[in-house]
Amino acid sequence: MKYVDYYKVLGVARDASQDEIKKAYRRLARKYHPDVSKEADAEQRFKEVGEAYEVLKDEEKRAAYNQLGANWKAGQDFRAPPGWDANTGFGGSGEADFGRGFSEFFESVFGGGGFSGRPGGRAGRQHGFHARRGADSRATITVSLAQVYRGDEVSVRTGKGKMLKVKIPKGVKEGQKIRLSGQGEPGTGQAPDGDLLIEVHIREEPGYRLNGQDIEMTVPIAPWEAALGATITVPTLGGKVQLKIPAGSNSGKRMRLRGRGMPGKTPGDFFVKLEIHTPKPGTIEEEALYEQMRSVFKYDPRADLQTVY
Repeated sequence: MKYVDYYKVLGVARDASQDEIKKAYRRLARKYHPDVSKEADAEQRFKEVGEAYEVLKDEEKRAAYNQLGANWKAGQDFRAPPGWDANTGFGGSGEADFGRGFSEFFESVFGGGGFSGRPGGRAGRQHGFHARRGADSRATITVSLAQVYRGDEVSVRTGKGKMLKVKIPKGVKEGQKIRLSGQGEPGTGQAPDGDLLIEVHIREEPGYRLNGQDIEMTVPIAPWEAALGATITVPTLGGKVQLKIPAGSNSGKRMRLRGRGMPGKTPGDFFVKLEIHTPKPGTIEEEALYEQMRSVFKYDPRADLQTVY
């Protein structure tokens, strides 16, 4: 069999702290998880990472593993030292199937991974306990467009039944999943807990429409603003922006605020659709002004319409 360098698998130093080991495991577990990874050997790498963490997160297993010494190289032919079982208390027979899913190297060193007081202990073999990684849990959350834009924190109930604050990635897409490592169902024995997969659904804000990474909004303007031009205030999700309306604008004109859409590696744009709103005259003076416009302007908005008969 081949020697497995668990420190090399996790990419940590032999004197790494438990916090460093845990962080390395979570990072690699996310990277190689078969549900999300596109790596060709993701499933095998995921198992290797889990086995390494199984050993290094446990003080007794790690201490016993370290007794093998630091001179072994990954992939080197390995045989447990004479008297290993007697000296360490780790069974090498693999009588129980604690090591289901673990490598031959693991079983030769830890007796299949059984652990009761000491790994490979007698009580563990008698009860035939299986160390199994916890199942992944799933949850759904509905967040507003503004929360996605800002990257707010929201509360989610984990597979362990506790409430957890989760930061929504800015610009997350509809239906995208967020993985929280170790927040799923508890593992058995010394196996790691499962992950929590959170599916995100986006609730649009009144007046705003999401189109991919772009955000669209219909903005009303007055007839004189459309005719003469104006600078108006547009309430984007990132704050108020001044937009210059060119003279002679019509309803339906689309104007772009570049980079003001949803955040991302390439941010989306914010599109403003102009819509002319004509106020109803409420006084004699206002009505007279409309009459004056009708007499002064020689404009027929239907002049270009063609008949079909």
